[in-house]
Amino acid sequence: LLLLCITLNKHLPPLLFGFSLRYHELMSFKTKIKMISVLGNSIIGNQYRQPTTVPYYLERNLEMNAKGVILKAFDQYRLKTCIDFAPWKGEQNYISVYKGSGCSSQVGNQRIGKQSLSIGRNCDHLATVEHEFLHALGFWHKQSRSDRDDYVDIIWKNIEYGHAHNFLSYNDSVSSALGVPYDFNSVMHYSKTAFSIGSDPTIVTKNPLFADVIGQRMEFSASDIIKLNRLYNCTTSLTFVDSCNFEEENICGMIQSPGILKWERRSFVKGGPQTDFTNMGQCKGKGYFMHFSTAAANPGDHAFLESRILYPKPGPQCLQFFLYNTAAADDVLNIWVKEYDKTNPNGTLQLFKSILGGVTGSWKLHNVNINVTKKARVIFEGVRGKSPSAGGFSLDDINLSSTKCPQYVWPIRNITNLLATTPVGTNMYSPRFLSPTGYSFQVNVYLNGVYSTPGYMAVFIHLTSGPNDSSLKWPCPWHQATMVLMDQQSDIRQQMNMHHMVTTDPNQKSPNGTEFFWDNPRKVGSKVTNPDGSFYYRGPGYGTAGFISQTRLKSRNFIKGDDAFFLFSLEDISDLLLPQPLPQFGVHADTKATDPEFPPLEYSKTSAMVIVFIVFTAATMFLMLVLVLGNMWMKKQLQGDKEPITQDKPEFMSV
Repeated sequence: LLLLCITLNKHLPPLLFGFSLRYHELMSFKTKIKMISVLGNSIIGNQYRQPTTVPYYLERNLEMNAKGVILKAFDQYRLKTCIDFAPWKGEQNYISVYKGSGCSSQVGNQRIGKQSLSIGRNCDHLATVEHEFLHALGFWHKQSRSDRDDYVDIIWKNIEYGHAHNFLSYNDSVSSALGVPYDFNSVMHYSKTAFSIGSDPTIVTKNPLFADVIGQRMEFSASDIIKLNRLYNCTTSLTFVDSCNFEEENICGMIQSPGILKWERRSFVKGGPQTDFTNMGQCKGKGYFMHFSTAAANPGDHAFLESRILYPKPGPQCLQFFLYNTAAADDVLNIWVKEYDKTNPNGTLQLFKSILGGVTGSWKLHNVNINVTKKARVIFEGVRGKSPSAGGFSLDDINLSSTKCPQYVWPIRNITNLLATTPVGTNMYSPRFLSPTGYSFQVNVYLNGVYSTPGYMAVFIHLTSGPNDSSLKWPCPWHQATMVLMDQQSDIRQQMNMHHMVTTDPNQKSPNGTEFFWDNPRKVGSKVTNPDGSFYYRGPGYGTAGFISQTRLKSRNFIKGDDAFFLFSLEDISDLLLPQPLPQFGVHADTKATDPEFPPLEYSKTSAMVIVFIVFTAATMFLMLVLVLGNMWMKKQLQGDKEPITQDKPEFMSV
């Protein structure tokens, strides 16, 4: 009977059953644990690999904010790996993303046609989406490694009933760690209280220094990227173009233009900066930047620093760099792009931004949107003005990627002192910004948290009154705000930024139900008077009280040179209201297109298979009652545990 059940479950089309009976559900729990050990930290077997361009379908029941977060997560995959994502166009196997009861995914390519991945309530966070898609790409949880007992202890008695399978470890004879050491900082690692019955830990790190490190949900860690790239044989990233911190003497292949004046590779400048930005003077014998001295130049003199020849993808690119400005007010730093083609073999110059001099006294982050369609060089031109100069321009940590830049940068200076002296519940507001569609907004930060969540930084976005209010739609429809605390690593691929994203739902009501939350701030906001006597209106705030813990804030490079940088954008995502188009399967004109809920199944068309199909169907009808009752009983015993599906707690995932 068991062998017949296995045969039926394996070979008959799913439509013969209203359920999927897996034979390991008919075995003891002990035997089941041994069986699923084949699913290692990364699954061995090419049959589990996704294509490097993964087909996806966004189901209609996904929340709008979740859709925007998912697309942002795809951008991170493209930036740091060779994995791409493309809308489903009828491929046999694809990932269908829907709003389920939580965050869950099957592990690896199951080759079942439609493979479901849930981004449910409270799962719409960038790192959570990255986490679930890493499952789908073939990765188990970090604490499932075969060597995990060398690094952590699992406290089984504290785990919620029915979730012990999430803490199983797997034999290294059938799974692979891909030669990467155990990583407490992995986005695939559970936190110390994951699936805890109460507040007691379920995972205890043997080294107590990592007790509050595990469970981070910022972004991929460096080892996550290494493992994914090794598993899929990635040699380059899709949208990354170039990065340079000038630590090597060849200055990343950059060249100087002909002439007497040059950019110089320096470790300090008398008038500033005293250190580079990459190392901040912490590494003896290291720490370099490029400096153009306008003080040593005559009025009208200039010098070019040109990148090596680059081959970015056609379309928008983001040039990011840090600038220390001690030049005179009329000195200029120009950002050029020189494109090459057969018609112009010597290149055609296009100016994208000019930055005036003026002493800033600190490193400042700049983002410049450029648009390159051919092979090109990026050129930094320093120009001496007419006024006396005692300094110049200094550049460090340059990154170029084929993506859009964040719209605004908000630096918080002297943040160490602010963290030490700002009471819990005290907030600070950013300047007001204007979105590309004309909406004015502002971000409110509680550095040491609100009273309900001390120990965490809180962030909230507010719409504010602005110059375009009379011509805008109210309540503000479907704009997604992205608030990012930047990890100031020199290479953009190594950054683990902290994101929070919020979408304006025009139907959302205020807590008392009397007003629309995202209505005109002049109507639903409060009046704010500036020190100069001018005023504006600030609408209610929406965000999170648990943006980032103080422990994580002081890790990585969120604070560097006593500065922190927030990156903000407010984008119209109303196009995501439209359902994703269904593939055209080439069906007859009088036949409806295939419903994504029921992807096409492949059957043999031979007469022999038809006969076998009928025989097996008859046998199935005879055994149906026994199978249904047995399946229901075993599912109840196993608390609905189906391998290889991982389910992650939203509460755990969002911290």
